[in-house]
Amino acid sequence: MGKAKIHEAEISIEERLRALYGLQLVDSEIDKIKTLRGELPLEVQDLEDEIAGLETRLGNLREEVVVLEKSVSKKNNEIVEAEALIKKYEEQQKNVRNNREFDSLSKEIEYQNLEIELFNKKIKEFNGQIEEKKLVISESEDALAERTADLENKRKELDEIISDTQKEEEGLYKKSEKIQEIIEERLLSAYKRIRSNARNGLAVVTVQRDACGGCFNQIPPQRQLDIKSRKKIIVCEYCGRILVDDEIIKESHL
Repeated sequence: MGKAKIHEAEISIEERLRALYGLQLVDSEIDKIKTLRGELPLEVQDLEDEIAGLETRLGNLREEVVVLEKSVSKKNNEIVEAEALIKKYEEQQKNVRNNREFDSLSKEIEYQNLEIELFNKKIKEFNGQIEEKKLVISESEDALAERTADLENKRKELDEIISDTQKEEEGLYKKSEKIQEIIEERLLSAYKRIRSNARNGLAVVTVQRDACGGCFNQIPPQRQLDIKSRKKIIVCEYCGRILVDDEIIKESHL
């Protein structure tokens, strides 16, 4: 359980504005750390996904090469068998009793020679596919080695950032929580809501050159005087951010 919040009657509007701006400064520093680290985990995840894809692809290609090499081996065996048959038929031709038997054996020999031609054609096709796949495997292995090195570097970079910023981030979170204790729940909820909807996470901004520091729309002179008086919480009528005068910068420290 955290400490009980200070009763809102105990602090003035000016003190609340100062606390809100101080909270914004602390939360913006936390945002910077998250931004610094935030892109790296995504890059690490992308590299891990790409490496997993490359490894799967390499595994499939290697299996396909094995299948093709087995097909080449099978065709070579079939050629040996066909050549054995040709030799057998040629020996039989020497002992035929008539032309009909000789012609029949000649047709078998011709058929086996055609089969050998077909087997050699298939072997050439398979070897061509093997060479193509081996080339892709080599390129994929190079890409995998490159991505693996990139991943190692990104992980190292991320670990270093986490190591360097962890203590600072923890300190900022404690400071943020301490400031939040003096801001009433309703105002704190409004701050968090505005912050979550703002692209840059800014819920409290100063008036800069007569304009809102968040959306840069002009602020009327009378409204600027009201902001400087710090008598009430004033929000930008265009973007809804809480407005404070630029003098508060000098009074707010992390």
